Amino acid sequence: MRKASCLCGKMKNIKILHIDSNHPLLWNQLEQAGFTNEEDFTSTKEEIEAKIQNYNGIIIRSRFKIDKTFLDKATNLQFIARVGAGLESIDCDYAIEKGVHLIAAPEGNSNAVGEHALGMLLSLMNKLNRADKLVREGKWIREGNRGYELEDKTVGIIGYGNMGKSFAKKLRGFDVKVLCHDILENVSDENATQVSLQELQKQADVLSIHLPWTPETDKMVNTEFINSFSKPFWLINTSRGKNVVTTDLVEALESGKVLGAGLDVLEYEKLSFENLFVSSRAQSRDLPEAFQYLLDSEKVLLTPHIAGWTFESHEKLAQTIVDKIKLLYYK
Repeated sequence: MRKASCLCGKMKNIKILHIDSNHPLLWNQLEQAGFTNEEDFTSTKEEIEAKIQNYNGIIIRSRFKIDKTFLDKATNLQFIARVGAGLESIDCDYAIEKGVHLIAAPEGNSNAVGEHALGMLLSLMNKLNRADKLVREGKWIREGNRGYELEDKTVGIIGYGNMGKSFAKKLRGFDVKVLCHDILENVSDENATQVSLQELQKQADVLSIHLPWTPETDKMVNTEFINSFSKPFWLINTSRGKNVVTTDLVEALESGKVLGAGLDVLEYEKLSFENLFVSSRAQSRDLPEAFQYLLDSEKVLLTPHIAGWTFESHEKLAQTIVDKIKLLYYK
């Protein structure tokens, strides 16, 4: 008990700034552990920069980019915790160079993403979104809504980390072959067999993308990539929108090379993920032609970056961040 009290007293000297709202357990458990919490959900990036030297930790979602300018002013920063899976909004190399510990929580919403990806795939293959819309319009069309079964298909997963593994696990109840491809070696498990990208493209009937947004994955799914698949395929993207070139995807949907696309993320999203367009296009309704196709197409299922945004994951993400912050100081 004396040691725990000592640690809690020490933690009071660790000041943490929360710049995005999160599940209340995150704040409460850090407070109980002895950390000093402060919040600022409204100030601009520049206003936060003006006071960030007063804090030892910062907890974010994706409100703004933490770049070199920010990090240079954060002279006492010991950690950055992002309540989410990716760290693309942070200049990670520079942060590490300055001795700042980076914390993310891909474990927190991996189950939600796996379930969402499966739901999108089944909806597309069985034309559930199209059929529902037509019935609501008073159109009872059976033959035109004939679907496809997942049984005996080959599902390819690119990116076999927390999210990819979760999706593969969800597929265990189906009679499918599951292949995975990853830049890391020896990641296959009882749910998926690791193969080369070329082999995956040769066999896959379904492609599910579970990749971060990096210089290597930016615009990865383009015409050349799509045409490298031997068979027409269904595409699911619950990772990052900028990994897919929308105009090239539209061309493939029109030609039938891509049979259908379930997109939880879009190329046009802002970095914060809170708004769709980087510019004011949405307000002016001057929509890109490719995006208008996605809106109009019955081959496309769209959701607003909510694959990992469940009630359960909201709590799991916060708990994961709390546990990792405490481990950083209590180890």
